Amino acid sequence: MNIVLDNAAVYKNGKMMRCNAYIGDGVFRFSDTSGHGDDSCARIVSDCMIFPGFCDVHVHLREPGFSYKETIASGTAAAAHGGYTAVCSMPNLNPAPDSAENLSVQLELIKKDAKIAVYPYGTITKGEMGKELCDMESIASDVVAFSDDGRGVQEPEIMERAMLKAKSLGKIIAAHCEDNKLLRGGYIHDGEYARLNSMRGICSESEWGQIKRDIALAEKTGAPYHVCHISTKESVALIRDAKKRGVDITCETAPHYLVLDDMMLRDEGRFKMNPPVRSQEDRLALIEGIQDGTIDMIATDHAPHSFEEKSRGLEKSAMGVVGLETAFPVLYTQIAEKNIISVEKLIELLAVNPRKRFGIPLNDDEWCIWDVKNKYEIKSESFLSMGKASPFTGMSVLGAHIATIYGGKSVL
Repeated sequence: MNIVLDNAAVYKNGKMMRCNAYIGDGVFRFSDTSGHGDDSCARIVSDCMIFPGFCDVHVHLREPGFSYKETIASGTAAAAHGGYTAVCSMPNLNPAPDSAENLSVQLELIKKDAKIAVYPYGTITKGEMGKELCDMESIASDVVAFSDDGRGVQEPEIMERAMLKAKSLGKIIAAHCEDNKLLRGGYIHDGEYARLNSMRGICSESEWGQIKRDIALAEKTGAPYHVCHISTKESVALIRDAKKRGVDITCETAPHYLVLDDMMLRDEGRFKMNPPVRSQEDRLALIEGIQDGTIDMIATDHAPHSFEEKSRGLEKSAMGVVGLETAFPVLYTQIAEKNIISVEKLIELLAVNPRKRFGIPLNDDEWCIWDVKNKYEIKSESFLSMGKASPFTGMSVLGAHIATIYGGKSVL
């Protein structure tokens, strides 16, 4: 069906402005006039919002190696359903993209099945084992950055060598910061909920301690450094101070850390992720971080698993939740609508800043369109992702997806 978009609010050049647009036979274009001639069969949507296609620098598409969890086809369909036209695929795959030969397996799948732009990461170390640097030079031209996501690089000497090599190649080190010595079998935040329910907690220092180490290394080497999915107040403070000193550092957080705290947990696998949802104090520090620019972008850490892997409660379920299809409506409802940040700032965090930092182009034929007056309940069974475990299932939100435009055409 063709769609007439009357009096839409469009984000252009950092501001929202009014415009009319039209989707006819799958092709999107802006229009100088309201409506579109005599197209009486068109669906008419008034006062929607049109944004540049979102960019997520932290997703798990699970292919090659784990296609029972997600495929590039299903993951990019989910991304398009969430308004994304570009995603960066994390490297915890089989084979891991630690050489040109192994990376080529993923590149072929992307070429064949991706519905939007996919930019793969290369690993920092061979097999993400933390022992030996991968052949970074051989894959640098085909990867967006280097990461051992899912595992912290435990040895500072390895991380320093990785930073120096990445710097020489003009690439970013994107770090999952986690000190294995401090995990102690934990599986949720070491906070009030864990104490009340006699559950093993993960301390905040397991994250911020390694961030502190890496900031010193980034300052020493001058390498561009990006911190994945920060969740603690100490992480925010460390990164804020590092930026003031001129360290080449950026960071991301995820919607669940901005909206949830540990006292909202239930003993269900859909509330288990790594790092864990932390305290209300941590959540408020993250909010302050997006307000003052310490946190540069919001990524989903979309991490699908099978139903069986996520049906074992907090202790025994796999780490990771899905997020591509809920990020905008949750953030719009819980953050922008409550005037915590403006809509314009939200779009900077979702679309503009990620592309600037990672050198991903924002083309003028990539848009996403939302009916922000449409209120509905999030239902995981409607996800296009193969993963259904979302902490936001059942939440009432504003922002129904109308279309995502990639290459000037509606891909969903």
